[in-house]
Amino acid sequence: MVLIKEFMIFGQSPLLNILLLSLMASLGTGLGGLIAIIRRPGRRSYGLLMGITAGVMISLAFLELVAEAWKQAGYITATIGFATGAIFMFLLDHFAPHIRFGEKEVRGEPPCAEPRQRMGPRPGGRGFGRLYRQGRMYDYKLINTGLLLAVGITLHNLPEGISIGAGYLHNPKFGLFIAVAILLHNIPEGIATALPLCKGGVCRWDAFRVAFLSGLAEPVGALLASLFLVNFQGLVPAALAFAGGVMVFITLDEMIPTAREYGHEHYTAIGIILGSIFVFLLSGIFGV
Repeated sequence: MVLIKEFMIFGQSPLLNILLLSLMASLGTGLGGLIAIIRRPGRRSYGLLMGITAGVMISLAFLELVAEAWKQAGYITATIGFATGAIFMFLLDHFAPHIRFGEKEVRGEPPCAEPRQRMGPRPGGRGFGRLYRQGRMYDYKLINTGLLLAVGITLHNLPEGISIGAGYLHNPKFGLFIAVAILLHNIPEGIATALPLCKGGVCRWDAFRVAFLSGLAEPVGALLASLFLVNFQGLVPAALAFAGGVMVFITLDEMIPTAREYGHEHYTAIGIILGSIFVFLLSGIFGV
C-alpha cells in the first residue's frame, strides 16, 4: 500500500481529497441546471455546448486515460480495460431504465428551444399528456423525460467518478486535471436534465435540485473506486482504461448524435474542436 502522504494535494487524506475533487466535478451538473432555469440556450448554443463536452470526453479518454494506462501497464491491460468499460456502459445503457439524450419522448421539440405555445386542457377536462394541479399546468411526459434523463446521467456519473479516483491515486495532479475536465463535461448534462422538467411545469428550483442531485453520483463512484484501488494499486491502470472506455461510449453513443440532432452541425464540430483544445491546454497547464 502506497503511503498516504504521496497522495496529498491539500494536506488531507487521499480519500478526502478524492471526495472534494469529485464533489467539485459534480457541481457542473448543478451549474448546467442553473443555466437551464435562468436562460434557456438556443439550438446553436446547445449544439456548441454538447460538442464541447464531447470533445473534452473523447480527448480525455484517448490522450490521457487510455494513454496513461498503456504507459503504466502495457497495451494488453489498456485494451482489456478500455473494452470492458465500453461493454459495461453498453450493457448499462441497454438494461437500465432511463432515457438517453434525444430519445423519442422529446424528439421533434429540441430540449434547448423555447416551448411551443399549446392549448392545454381545461381544469377538470382531459388532455393528452397534460394535467392541472393547484392552478399549474403540467406535462407529465416531459417531467418523466427529465426524471429518466436524471437517472441516466446518475448512472453515467458513477463510472466517471471512478476515473477521478483512479486518476488521483495514480497522480494527484492527474486526478485534479480529470476533475476539472469532467466539471466542464457535466454542464450540458445538467441543462439536458433541467429543461424538460421546467417545460413540463415543474418549479424551476425543483428542476435545479434534480439536476444537482443527479451529479452527486460522481463522489459515490469516486469513493467506491478509491476504497478498492487504495488496497489494489496494481489495478489503477486498468481502472483508468475502463473509465476511458466508458467515456468514449457515452460520447459516441449519446453526446455527438444529440449535439448534431438538436444543434447545428458546424457548431457541433466547432464545439468538439474547442473541447479538445481545452483538454490540450489543461494537460499542459497541469503538466500531465
